[in-house]
Amino acid sequence: MVFGFYTTQPIFITSFFITSKYESCGGCCEFSCMLNSRCSRDSQCQTGLYCFACPAAGSAFSASYCTRSDATPTSAFPKNTSLPFNKYAWLTTHNSFAIFGSPPRAGTPIITFFNQEDSVTQQLNNGVRGLMLDMYDFKNTVWLCHSFNGKCFDFTAFRPAIETLIEIKSFLDNNAMEIITIFIKDYVNAPFGLTKVFTSAGLMKYWFPLSNMPVGGADWPTLDTMIQTNQRLIVFTSMDKEATEGIAHQWNFTNENQFGDDGMKQGICINRGGSSVMSDTTKALIVQNFFPNNPNPIEVCVDNSDALWNELSSCYSASGNRWSNFLAVDFYKRSTGGGAFHAVDTLNGQLECGCLDITSHCSCSSSEMWEG
Repeated sequence: MVFGFYTTQPIFITSFFITSKYESCGGCCEFSCMLNSRCSRDSQCQTGLYCFACPAAGSAFSASYCTRSDATPTSAFPKNTSLPFNKYAWLTTHNSFAIFGSPPRAGTPIITFFNQEDSVTQQLNNGVRGLMLDMYDFKNTVWLCHSFNGKCFDFTAFRPAIETLIEIKSFLDNNAMEIITIFIKDYVNAPFGLTKVFTSAGLMKYWFPLSNMPVGGADWPTLDTMIQTNQRLIVFTSMDKEATEGIAHQWNFTNENQFGDDGMKQGICINRGGSSVMSDTTKALIVQNFFPNNPNPIEVCVDNSDALWNELSSCYSASGNRWSNFLAVDFYKRSTGGGAFHAVDTLNGQLECGCLDITSHCSCSSSEMWEG
């Protein structure tokens, strides 16, 4: 595998739907510019938007526009938190820890791919609720590394895992209505290595126990129940540690499509290695990946726009007419407008009431229904 790294600050890019009409919001209209309005600084855009340009989408996008930067909270959904967990969709960041600009923590510069640009805390504050973390044995503890051959090196190591887990705990401490899911790509072989690091981070009080996870495709508990019992952290691992550590083996509970370039081919949604076929209804949760083999901070604003939205229906069909629950992307805020946030709104609208967008409050007319 060839590794690369970025030597310049990534360009901030905007969007989701690529539309033909964009309006200027000139002057000094602080915090008043709407989605897809021309802008020159973040402070001109309304709450939940930021000022971003996506030149990779063509000359029309060389200028900056107000672009989505946070997710619609479940508190704003028509049915709020009353549905089973598997009846919601959650924005998920691929390699959530591989953050551009991360300082070298293992003594040498980081020379590997970067997939995000916000801290994990910023991701969570912006509505990300699924985190993909690669955990390795390293320096006598557990580290987050973007590495290869199952081994972490100084130049692929980002930080001790406990630091990111403490960020997650802080968020759960301060947001009593929120639920987070962690997907661990697991290279930890030390006995009880994961248990020790989650315990040290103080996260066990939020742990959703393996014994409560439904099998055979049955519905999960409602968000209300999970919140009331304070079981607000779901953890899946790629290594089977159910018998040894009581941590859920991901492939017993989720279907997941192919990651990388093959997972982005339009009209195709096949399962990745380890996962059962997408149409296996004995798994109640569906993870949909949409990111290339090699992260590209310039082109990703195009990937996270129409191409992403169009691919939702492909995985719906492949999954036995079931919508995805986790949508995993690189550089999650970059798009040509609504981006990954709008895609998740679409998934939640379909899951909750068959609407094209959860923000339509389930008052969908036939013209609003999915036709993808």
